[in-house]
Amino acid sequence: MCLTAYDAPTAGLVERAGVDMVLVGDSAANVVLGFADTRQATLETMIHHASAVVRGTATAHVCVDMPFGSFQICAEDARRSVLRVVRETGCQSVKLEGGRPIAATARAIVDIGIPVLGHVGYTPQSVSLRPSREPVAEERARELEADAVALEEAGCYGVVLEMVPRGVAGAISERLHIPTIGIGSGPLCDGQVLVLHDILGIGPSLRHAKRYAEVGAEIERAVRRYAGEVRGGDFPSEEHGFG
Repeated sequence: MCLTAYDAPTAGLVERAGVDMVLVGDSAANVVLGFADTRQATLETMIHHASAVVRGTATAHVCVDMPFGSFQICAEDARRSVLRVVRETGCQSVKLEGGRPIAATARAIVDIGIPVLGHVGYTPQSVSLRPSREPVAEERARELEADAVALEEAGCYGVVLEMVPRGVAGAISERLHIPTIGIGSGPLCDGQVLVLHDILGIGPSLRHAKRYAEVGAEIERAVRRYAGEVRGGDFPSEEHGFG
């Protein structure tokens, strides 16, 4: 079971709650930094957040998203970027978006001893190629399966299936010998991943994400109380100061 985290305190909370893998997603670009999409995350962005997550965890496996532009040019450039991420953060693995076109790059990274998690289906780093955030068409089933198989053959230890139709995700999970991790792809995957902010109710509701709390509303209520007490002279009181 996997969940995203982007800083040390929340990574520690996620780990203590029983999450097996913490993904430092390039979703940090939009859910934390306010950009329109994940492609605004840079290598420095991911290293900054991943270093904090590693410091905040003790036992969970930490996987880091390789951001847009850090691995697509050539395998050598990708290995250089991945080596930097692993060396500067202490993470246990990295994730690459894409199927057959990046399989050789995944193999090149695995060959230097760094575990790779694949990612096929809806790929946010290429979102500009799609009109909207829509699930992958069922007609692409064979193409998706070929992508997933290519990543398995490249040595990936698992594959994320994002917004893939349930039946297609189930068929791919049956075909592969490595685990599949679903996000918006139904219950037939071997594991699941979601963005932390989505399950906590921070930000908009998304069809594929269940909201387990409304932390955003609670934060707003707390801040309103604080602001009201400061303006009204109720905070700080004597107990909150020093004689």
